Amino acid sequence: MPLLQPEPFVYPGDLLAGPAAGEPATDSWWVLHTRPRAEKALARKFFSARRAFFLPLHTRQWRSRGRLQSAHTPLFPGYVFVRGDADVRADALATNQVARVLPVPDQAGLHADLAGVYRVMQADMVMTPEDRLQPGTTVALCGGPLAGLEGKVLRRGKELRFVIEVRLLQRGVSVEVESWMIRPLEACPAGK
Repeated sequence: MPLLQPEPFVYPGDLLAGPAAGEPATDSWWVLHTRPRAEKALARKFFSARRAFFLPLHTRQWRSRGRLQSAHTPLFPGYVFVRGDADVRADALATNQVARVLPVPDQAGLHADLAGVYRVMQADMVMTPEDRLQPGTTVALCGGPLAGLEGKVLRRGKELRFVIEVRLLQRGVSVEVESWMIRPLEACPAGK
């Protein structure tokens, strides 16, 4: 079955391209915990209203009756990230697709986490959602398409996986990397 094109998952396109420092002081990140299976519908509403949002997606594959099926599904089921003032929050609650709004005490930290996830998505690598991440050694990638990103390393069997964590949700996304790409944080040259 052909895979449908992914729906818009970020608006505007440069929402996560740079640091959050240049944003107006009235704009904040809001983490919307949606009603079941309402993430894409909510993202469509934000896109049509031209409101800033981010819904990280990944391609999930499974077999059904011997056929390979694929779909673009949320990396963090039940969550949509929006950026704006209190009116954006009120508009989200008015849709009746939001169960609750999670407070974001560390705005810059959430922006950095989401920018890392966005960068992994743009690198077009196979991603795996990771739940309930445990604290570990922070490393940096010094080579490859994700050079400069900071995260944690997990070993799963013979695979070495690099994890970008969204600390607020205690979830993340991982990609397979090779050992030559990873260095302790202080060993990576600045700017790489």
